[in-house]
Amino acid sequence: MQKKEIRAVSKYVQTSPNKIRRVLRQIQGKKYSEALLLLKFMPYTSCCRIIKKVICSAKANATENLGLRQKDFLIKTAFANKGSTRKKVCPRAQGKAYQILKRTSHITIIMECF
Repeated sequence: MQKKEIRAVSKYVQTSPNKIRRVLRQIQGKKYSEALLLLKFMPYTSCCRIIKKVICSAKANATENLGLRQKDFLIKTAFANKGSTRKKVCPRAQGKAYQILKRTSHITIIMECF
């Protein structure tokens, strides 16, 4: 039987890639149900909520687009790339201004059916 790859991408997520990567390293190589359980109990709730949506989107892509009804999905690859950075200005004393960088990231999750 040929292994099928399922892909889901979420772009311009308002979280820095480093924060998301530390969660993605934990779920890489795990089964679908195991990864959802890990995300439920991790202390990084803001990142986990976003990643859970992407994983569920990949599962939905598998069932709707490819017609796969199995429960056995493995998270083969999960990574976060750097997106665009929004720059804001914060006024400081004596007429100075500091820059605040609002980083975004692109999350990609590739699962395979076995």
